[in-house]
Amino acid sequence: MSGSTGRGGFVDRHGLWGEAEREAALEMRRRIDEDGIELVRFSFPDQHGILRGKAILAAEIDSALANGVSITSTLLVKDSAHRTVPPVFSAELTLADFAGAADFLMVADPATFRVLPWAPGTGWVLCDICWPDGRKIVYASRDICRAAEAEARKLGFDPVAGIEVEFHVFRLLDQRREFADAGQPGAPPDVGLLTHGYQYLTEIRLDELDPVLTVLRRTLAALALPLRSLEVEFGPSQVEATFAPRGALDAADMMVLFRNAAKQVCTRHGYHATFMCRPAMENVFSSGWHLHQSLRDRASGANAFTPETEDALLSPIGARFAAGLLAHARAAAVFTTPTINGYKRFKPFSLAPDRIAWARDNRGAMLRVISARGEPASRIENRAGEPAANPYLYLASQILSGLDGLARGLEPPPPTGAPYDEDAPAMPATLMEAVAALDASEMFRSRLGAAFVDYICMIKRAEIDRYLSAVTDWEQREYLRMF
Repeated sequence: MSGSTGRGGFVDRHGLWGEAEREAALEMRRRIDEDGIELVRFSFPDQHGILRGKAILAAEIDSALANGVSITSTLLVKDSAHRTVPPVFSAELTLADFAGAADFLMVADPATFRVLPWAPGTGWVLCDICWPDGRKIVYASRDICRAAEAEARKLGFDPVAGIEVEFHVFRLLDQRREFADAGQPGAPPDVGLLTHGYQYLTEIRLDELDPVLTVLRRTLAALALPLRSLEVEFGPSQVEATFAPRGALDAADMMVLFRNAAKQVCTRHGYHATFMCRPAMENVFSSGWHLHQSLRDRASGANAFTPETEDALLSPIGARFAAGLLAHARAAAVFTTPTINGYKRFKPFSLAPDRIAWARDNRGAMLRVISARGEPASRIENRAGEPAANPYLYLASQILSGLDGLARGLEPPPPTGAPYDEDAPAMPATLMEAVAALDASEMFRSRLGAAFVDYICMIKRAEIDRYLSAVTDWEQREYLRMF
């Protein structure tokens, strides 16, 4: 008989674990017993990179590990307001697997297990997802990142990613939890500043933020996340976190857990952490997610991007990888910058890119190359990303774009010295432009599958349609008195 958490013997029946997962599951069980864990959050990253899942009591853990955990399939077809996009109860539904809002199964990746330092007696494990008949779900973003990483490995490379992400931490004034504040979406909280801002990397501002940064730093250390720095950014209440480089899937897992932890622990201490790109608050600055990336040669262990001459920005492999990133930047923008709000960051002379170009150590270019002859840390920094990006899709889009540059032997244009004056293709001005570019991308349709591209475009177009139908404050001010 099937267990209450899933389907009897599901993991074994479909061969979803190998020996490494079985050993990790034993270690996970040991820690649950030794640490007196009362429940474990089984979570998976959805299409937005948001964690969703269920909390399983310790007595049910063995069943959950062996059988998987059932969860509603419509979680994969929600837009950013948690609205179900396709008509799952309609006979005209084209996505048959979602008919009737049936279930899929979460299968734990026991190597990701952690004890949550901010939630007493609580553990957490990241999950992969499958249909009840054992089929992989083509919309699963973690699997997409894993497949992109595997494609690079087949060619003899390990993708390496370093995360540098900006975000805001505000003082939480009012959670706005009256009945009138509920909805899809609900009312945002009322918040206040923790710093005045406009004093980039000053120690005084750092000290003002020290109470919350100490909480964050200790939390991330307890989670064994490889934090390198927590810094004061330029804007009021703006912070930047940097992490040591990791493999692509590990880096994406790390980013998901970091965002989740930061938001939860800040709320418990009376703060509000947000990874929204450009909050609509006076004098508040946009935040970016700068993704550092390179390839490591699997045979030699050397950085495959390290230039061989003084005048080269990158090795020939690195240059072709960069050419792929440039060639597919407009279509990849759906993954690097997936929100309507994120495109309001692309302004000239703003330390954010407004066109598709590369340069040596220039923070105005979309691709900032940090390299030197023989330098083992030579890398490309893509500055187009926003902090709200789904980490798995962001990483996968970069790997696939770069590998296409290698496969086709693409060569990048000359690097720019004036990125805001360069005669180069413009970044998409809106999410609408980016979705159209992705929809038309033969490379992404080939590498990700037409079903996935159609699916993500459907989700994003639903958000765009809601945005276009909303009456904004700008319209109210512009037209109500004039006409």
